[in-house]
Amino acid sequence: RLGRLSLRERLLALHETEAAVIQLTLTTGGRITLRPTSFGQDWFSAELIGGPIRRPQCIVPLAAIAAISLAPGQLAASLRSAPDARAVASASLALGLPFVLRDLCRRRRPLDLVVGLTTLHGTIDRVGHDHLDLAVHEPGSERRPVHVTELRIVPLTSIALVRF
Repeated sequence: RLGRLSLRERLLALHETEAAVIQLTLTTGGRITLRPTSFGQDWFSAELIGGPIRRPQCIVPLAAIAAISLAPGQLAASLRSAPDARAVASASLALGLPFVLRDLCRRRRPLDLVVGLTTLHGTIDRVGHDHLDLAVHEPGSERRPVHVTELRIVPLTSIALVRF
């Protein structure tokens, strides 16, 4: 049974249970506690829990997950079939990471982008097939040319977490 389940399917199964709060270790080594809220093809969004959280919503690329720490009762829940993940009538399940990042770009949403051991604050200017352009500026300042300290091209594969 386990050999047939994907990481996304196990996260979806956990999402369907009462014990939907999980702890992740990211490929950066950072640990976060969160409650998944919606799923895409290669990402999920979540509400961050605990700690000094400035930006409580996040997007986690599935490729940025190094490990999932489960409470004792969560293991069995993660092995249950979510309401057939392939048949769930949710359009977001087919949407890739570039789509959700383009939505943040359109809304000009200031965000924190965790890339490796660095956290960049800024606004996404554009999203390509495999990268994005980030206008880096100080938290609390608007994305205006006078506030932008640099422009960065960031490969999507380098993104560990997006907080907004």
